[in-house]
Formats: sequence, structure tokens, C-alpha cells
Amino acid sequence: MAEPAKGLAQQAEDSLEQVAEAVRKRFDELTEGRFSDQIKEGRFADSGDSGTDQGHPANQHQRR
Repeated sequence: MAEPAKGLAQQAEDSLEQVAEAVRKRFDELTEGRFSDQIKEGRFADSGDSGTDQGHPANQHQRR
């Protein structure tokens, strides 16, 4: 690859890395605390959730 093309490719890579870092930072700012707070508050925990499929009792599974 010619030197000017290598320089252009490096600039593009650097720019994309800066964009990716900005997106990561903004995502972290937007989600900071929200998701973890919901988990801590029990939003995703069902009352009576024992880790098994409530629609199918464990003792009724059959192999075919």
C-alpha cells in the first residue's frame, strides 16, 4: 500500500476509534445506575421464581 493510503487508513482507524470510545462513554452515562438499580430493586425477579419453568412441573418431563 502506498504511503499516502497508509496515512489515510490510519486516520480513518483513529477517527473510528474515537467515535467508538465516544459511543461507549455516552452509553455508560445513559445506562449508569439504571439497569443495576432495577436489578437491585428486584424488577426482574418474579415472586416465586425458583429457576424452573413454571409452566412445566419438573417431575412431568418425559424423554421420547
